[in-house]
Amino acid sequence: MAVYVLSDVHGHLRALDGALAQASPADDDRVYVLGDMVDRGPDPMGVIRLLRGLPNATVLAGNHEQLMLSCVGNPDDRAAWDLWMRNGGTTTAQGLMALVPEAYEHTVSWVRRLPLFDVVTAGGRPWVLVHAGIVDPAPPEGGVWDERSLFSMLLDQRPDDLLWVRSGFWDRPTGLVSEEGPSPVVVAGHTPSTYLPYVTDAMDGPVADDDGRGVMVWVGGDKLDVDCAAAGGHPEGQVGIVRLDDGATFYEPVREGE
Repeated sequence: MAVYVLSDVHGHLRALDGALAQASPADDDRVYVLGDMVDRGPDPMGVIRLLRGLPNATVLAGNHEQLMLSCVGNPDDRAAWDLWMRNGGTTTAQGLMALVPEAYEHTVSWVRRLPLFDVVTAGGRPWVLVHAGIVDPAPPEGGVWDERSLFSMLLDQRPDDLLWVRSGFWDRPTGLVSEEGPSPVVVAGHTPSTYLPYVTDAMDGPVADDDGRGVMVWVGGDKLDVDCAAAGGHPEGQVGIVRLDDGATFYEPVREGE
């Protein structure tokens, strides 16, 4: 069983479909999506339908799902709606309103149930999966990070940090590095890789390919950014997928007009 991870599709259904076709996960593989399915791109409802239909997919919540849920059922909350619209919520709101009532309720209910984090083991090490990052984890009892202690640490994190943090995560060590076996790596999205130079100088490689498109990049050896700037659309954005077992990557660019 292989483990695939992606994040921040932002409504770009065709690019997501193309990246999944390249990665071609088997029926017994796992696909983890680290939030921000919605907003900005042209077809957020199509992205949700595709991911809900993947039997091997686990989807986490992102800050854009939080923005959506803060407005659903609250038509008079002008501040929440203004924040959502300023962050690209128009296509998502239009897509939701186009659904028949039963599909609308099922979609919103599914999004409400999305978890904020997960922990997996692949390639001989544990991986912390979260939308934005973590902040100042307390040392584990016994001094060793394993799946149990990592879940406990994540339960102690503030939900807003898991969904929104940038500075305070990418620009400092995670605190998870240990001399006892392979250390956990935090895999996150939220911050487009092309934006990382404004947050940190600890990238372990380029943040964009030769065409200027965002690529997945390691930061400080203990963090992996998988947000490939799809939110920005063409020409800098693409959807990227990483296979944690061996580090293989798969990319599908966002096309002009999408």
